[in-house]
Amino acid sequence: MAQNTDNYCFACGEKNPVGLHLNFSKEDEKVTAKKTLAREYEGYERAAHGGIVATMLDEAMCTYIKEFYDEQAMTGRLEVRYRHPTPVQQELTISAWKESQRQHIITMKATVTTADDVVTAEATAKFAVVSLQ
Repeated sequence: MAQNTDNYCFACGEKNPVGLHLNFSKEDEKVTAKKTLAREYEGYERAAHGGIVATMLDEAMCTYIKEFYDEQAMTGRLEVRYRHPTPVQQELTISAWKESQRQHIITMKATVTTADDVVTAEATAKFAVVSLQ
């Protein structure tokens, strides 16, 4: 698997003009990012498209593995529960943490939360750690 070194990732790449430009930081045993989505990412009126929400959750979990393990991982399974509409034009917090690990399979959790602590979406995923060599 080739490592993305051109900084053009849709979720986190700074050079992608239409990307999300997510920027995560480590906090205790989590990674978190703050993001305000523009209307261009809207599905229904005032609500982010579900695919964009899933992308943010997936990226958070991948970033956790990269930051805490210094490894690349591929999403093997992703399950998203949409609890409430995720608003556009409001600050969101995207967080991810490890639930468990069994050999090279890491089970992760992630959430998208509004500024008033409403969880709008949550995800569980299994990632396979892959060698870059």
